[in-house]
Formats: sequence, structure tokens, C-alpha cells
Amino acid sequence: MPGMSARETAERGGPQAGEGAEAALSAEAARAREARDVSRIGWLRDQLRRVAKRLPLHRRLTRGTAHGLMSACAALVAYLPTQALGLREGFWSAITALAVAQTEFGATRSTARDQFTGAAIGGLIGLGAAMAAGPSLPAYALAVLLSILACWLVNVASAGRLAAITATILLLVPHVGSVERMLGSRVFEVGWGVCVAIATVWVVTRVNRRLGVRF
Repeated sequence: MPGMSARETAERGGPQAGEGAEAALSAEAARAREARDVSRIGWLRDQLRRVAKRLPLHRRLTRGTAHGLMSACAALVAYLPTQALGLREGFWSAITALAVAQTEFGATRSTARDQFTGAAIGGLIGLGAAMAAGPSLPAYALAVLLSILACWLVNVASAGRLAAITATILLLVPHVGSVERMLGSRVFEVGWGVCVAIATVWVVTRVNRRLGVRF
């Protein structure tokens, strides 16, 4: 009846209705918790940005220089071997390393997960769309939709944009050779860039900890 709560519905509808109402209440509570968590994360991110802006000039100079040197090293190490391996678009390894490298190891691992997961999901869905419908705009639009949806379904929503970008590269960017070869190259390049970034940040973190250096 209109105006009845889930609990009243459960009491009048018997055991089955009660189970359904409890499931609905549980789902609603989960959505509420997720919304609160997202709000808190956004608030913490804003606070960190404000704190960073309030740092003295010499601290900003030191941290910026350290991050820049670490990122440059990671990008070079990621890019150079791709030339020896004959990969034509090794710059994607450097781009991935730059995107993943963070001053904190925990943040680096989280970004690395998003980069690799996004590349793998977007690449597979883009390949499937290309093989099923060819390089057409409807196939591209469907690939973007499915890439983002797949990331949400596997609970890695933060990788959705990267998955969509990978699908875009496969379906819209002109390339030499088959789509399968391009997918393999892209996943290898991204994976290599991720590994280099994680290794670089891990080494820098260990050295700083050993030397007692804090930024």
C-alpha cells in the first residue's frame, strides 16, 4: 500500500516479502555508505590540495624537483627498451610511467592498477568491436560504453576513462598492421610503463627512508 515502510511491508507480506524488503534496505544502506565514502574522499582530496598550496616556497621547490626527477627517470627507463624491441609507439610506455609515478608508493600502486586494468578492458572490448562491426562510429560508441560499464561491473570505476581512451586509440587512430597486433603492443607498452613506474617509486621510497629524507 502507498505510504507503507519496507518494515511494514515485510510484516504484512510474509517471509518472502520480508526477505525482499531486507534486501532492499541492505542495498539502500550500501548505496548510502558508498555515497558517504565518495564524499569523504573528495573532501580529503580538497584538503590535501589546500595543504599543498600552503607549503612554503622552498618545500614546494624541493618536492617538485624530486617528483620531476623521479618522473623523468621512470619515463626514460620505460621508453628506451621499446626502441630496442622494435615497438613503433614506445612513447605509450613513457606516458604510462609519467601517469603512474607518484610521490607516495600507495598512490602509485592504485594508479598502476587503473592504468593496466583500463588498457586491458578497453583493448579487449575495442578489439571485439572492431572484429564484429569494423572501424565504424557506431562500433566505437558501443565500445566506449561497454568499456566504462565493464570497469564499473568489476568494481574498478576509476579505470573507466582509461579503458575508453584505449578503445578510442584502437578504433579511431590510424595504424599499420592488424588490430590484434596493435592491442598486443598497447598492452605490453602500458604494462611495461606500469612496472617501471612502480619499481622507480619503490626504489626512491626505500632510499629516502634509508637516508631519512622527507618531502
